[in-house]
Amino acid sequence: MSFGQGGPSWGPGGNHTPDWAALADESAARSRRKKWLMIGGGALATAAIGAIVATAVISTNNNGSTGSGKNASQLPGPADLPTDSAEPEPSFSTVAPPPPPDPKDYISDVKKDRAPISIDSFYPGKKLTMGDRVSAKGATHRTTNCAATTQGALGSILTNNGCDQVIRATYSRAGVAVTVGVAVFETEAQAKKAAQQASGGLASLSGAGVPTFCRGGSICRRTANSYGRYAYFTVGGFTNGKNVTKADKNVFAVGDDLTNFTFRQIRHRGEVQASAAATAPAG
Repeated sequence: MSFGQGGPSWGPGGNHTPDWAALADESAARSRRKKWLMIGGGALATAAIGAIVATAVISTNNNGSTGSGKNASQLPGPADLPTDSAEPEPSFSTVAPPPPPDPKDYISDVKKDRAPISIDSFYPGKKLTMGDRVSAKGATHRTTNCAATTQGALGSILTNNGCDQVIRATYSRAGVAVTVGVAVFETEAQAKKAAQQASGGLASLSGAGVPTFCRGGSICRRTANSYGRYAYFTVGGFTNGKNVTKADKNVFAVGDDLTNFTFRQIRHRGEVQASAAATAPAG
């Protein structure tokens, strides 16, 4: 080996001359291996991070589904929900209210039927209007001698059943006259028995513009009914003495009007007293 100007040199045929091409290829290969190692490591790290994130997501979802996760813990559980309201709950009495008084009870026994009894309380005013039929009121009468207001056997029937008094009133319309009489008893049973046993009839009451009628053997229509402690009777016919037949609708119409009106008056008497009892203060 010789050294000259410019540095050392290797002679031809020696083994010490570098193979620059091989060195360059080896260096490139090392660079590629390092690059792939770095890429592989990054991929492994990314995969690991992804697995952790996936595990966290799965864990969160599982926790959410069981209600024990962070978000779920912010919601009240069933046991934490309010069960009582601040408002008072309505209350209802278990005791049924008493039934209203029965009006019939107040006109079935003298101990309860305390309202005054008078002619006007049963037959007020000067006429009776029922639908399109108007009847004028004539004479009226009231007595405690029940038998004196009757004809035939009815007097003894009223007396034997304990009649207290009889109120009578006569109404007339178009040549027809009808007398109605209310017999008063202490109990419902007495009044009902008197009406059922009725024989003979009520004596007609004339006067106040109504001539004598249904006397002297003329045939007239007679009725008998009872409601509560009251028995009521009618006798009706023509003021000219003509006999009544089933075809004489005017006689039946006036008699039925008085019968219906009397029943309503008795019932109304019970209604008034029952209403007063229902609204009276306790004690």
